[in-house]
Amino acid sequence: MTKAEIIEQVVARTGIEKPAVAVAVEAIMETIKQSMVNGENIYLRGFGTFLLKKRAAKTGRNISKGTSVKIPAHYIPAFKPSKEFAMEIKAKVKVK
Repeated sequence: MTKAEIIEQVVARTGIEKPAVAVAVEAIMETIKQSMVNGENIYLRGFGTFLLKKRAAKTGRNISKGTSVKIPAHYIPAFKPSKEFAMEIKAKVKVK
């Protein structure tokens, strides 16, 4: 599902005009991004948590040059669904 499809779904469910929904969706996404850039996790009860995970420093390989590269420790964004959300996915989504 794309951002445009999310906007269309919200418009269909709420009856709010499309430009207002687009602004709201953009504001939510920007707020989540900015909070994470500032080192904050986002907790949405019943949905899940956007959190920062620390990756340890490690040695990688540049295969084309055959050299080792030091990769410093860093943080990556991650999403952890709530228990209810995860259970609903397990119950309703079938393996193909």
